[in-house]
Amino acid sequence: METKRVLRTSGTILAAAALLISGCTSGSPAGSGSSPPATGKRESGVSKVLQPLPEQIPDSLKPYYEQKLSWRDCGAPGFQCATLRAPLDYEKPDPAEDLKLAVTRKKADGSGESLGSLMVNPGGPGGSAVDYVQMAAGIGFPAEVRDRYDIVGMDPRGVARSEPIECLTGDQMDQHTQVDLTPDDQGEIDELTSAYEKFAEGCKKQADKLLGHVSTIEAARDMDVLREVLGDKKLTYAGFSYGTFLGATYAGLFPSRSGRLVLDGAMDPSLPAEQLNRDQTAGFHTAFTAFAEDCVKRSKCPLGTKSAQDAGKRLTAFFHQVDKEPLETGEKRKLGESLAATGVFQAMYNESLWGMLRDALTDAKKGDGAALLSMADEYNQRDADGSYGNIMYANTAINCLDQPAAFTSPAEVKKAVPSFEKVSPIFGRNFAWAALNCAGWETKPTGEPNRIEAKGADPILVIGTTRDPATPYIWSEALADQLDSATLLTYEGDGHTAYMRGGPCVDSAVNTYLLEGKTPKASKRCK
Repeated sequence: METKRVLRTSGTILAAAALLISGCTSGSPAGSGSSPPATGKRESGVSKVLQPLPEQIPDSLKPYYEQKLSWRDCGAPGFQCATLRAPLDYEKPDPAEDLKLAVTRKKADGSGESLGSLMVNPGGPGGSAVDYVQMAAGIGFPAEVRDRYDIVGMDPRGVARSEPIECLTGDQMDQHTQVDLTPDDQGEIDELTSAYEKFAEGCKKQADKLLGHVSTIEAARDMDVLREVLGDKKLTYAGFSYGTFLGATYAGLFPSRSGRLVLDGAMDPSLPAEQLNRDQTAGFHTAFTAFAEDCVKRSKCPLGTKSAQDAGKRLTAFFHQVDKEPLETGEKRKLGESLAATGVFQAMYNESLWGMLRDALTDAKKGDGAALLSMADEYNQRDADGSYGNIMYANTAINCLDQPAAFTSPAEVKKAVPSFEKVSPIFGRNFAWAALNCAGWETKPTGEPNRIEAKGADPILVIGTTRDPATPYIWSEALADQLDSATLLTYEGDGHTAYMRGGPCVDSAVNTYLLEGKTPKASKRCK
């Protein structure tokens, strides 16, 4: 999901919030940096189980399953690209409406026996699997995995190169990402709701028909088509962040075709949108606390050297300050509360970015917001020329289709704010208001919360990181408990996801599973 940031992959919470893995916000009321109870009073996950599809492929879909891909060289040396056809509507396939989905692969490097294809999704929703594979297949995945597998990525429908959803111009997105996510009065509430409405209207105007067919279930069905076209009897898969939801959905729909599935930084598919947002609020609070505890041990910590709790208060004060008086950045845009918080949250995905955040906050204390703005731009996929990537649009479209909106009115948000502030006095208010973004979405949701059991699937490996900001550890525990054949691997550490960044203990366990099909011992923990 990020490299793996992606692999949040996120969007600014204004643009991409609602459910999950978009987890960014801004400002908040005064509070502490200490960790509150994980999620306060939790709602129970639903009992409804995602049911598998019939094993026999319908005649109407056979042309898709029987298609041949035309591969061509692309990108870096050794990579190939192709285009997969998929029906816009699986229930009513019409060749005139077919989608063209971008696929890339890196053929296995070794001379040993091939294990087929390892399909990858980096997260989001909205992260480009094509971009991720063309990066990670060359330098990320361990050599022993690359020797035996063709590493394959397909941009999901509506994402990047696969019929990308577009909604706003670059200038409009600049305005959108600066809207205050912690409204102080009715005027600011109206401004926020208007921003959500304009975003939704832009998406509908430019991608109307596609908006109703970018669900995770449809993306999972596309993966099954690709699996068959690649010649694999079962799917082998590595999904990060939202990619775990996509992979688990595949297992629920096609348990008999599910092979070795790695679900790293897992989501809990049984939770309603409001609880997903509240859990993620707690996850970012936990991640910030870890950052603050490290920072205050340093003599030049920009949040002081007293305690993590005091650091939280100082960060809150900083957000209030830039809300009232945005900082100069050396360009037309100034650093207000929303963009400042986005920059902070960018650093929560990987502890290797903590030093960059310390420097950026130090600059901000001196009145220079350029570094934090740059971090926010990275998070939002804003290029130097002012254009934006597709992730912000796809993230919202997919989330708003997969589940009913967390909140449908400002009144509902106001009522929920205390429960969000309970799990994070620093960030709670931001996340609560961010979760209003699907309220004005005209395309009605086609999905709902489901338990995913995938009875009959091969052993599945779920990985959870204890201080993961975007996919809290409790979600990995929950998914591993739901899946009938899952084993949970725990990484006691910071950052988002664990494979290829959590050290040799995690990597060795995952590589053994991918190469030999052996899951680690139950309750295995790595540090």
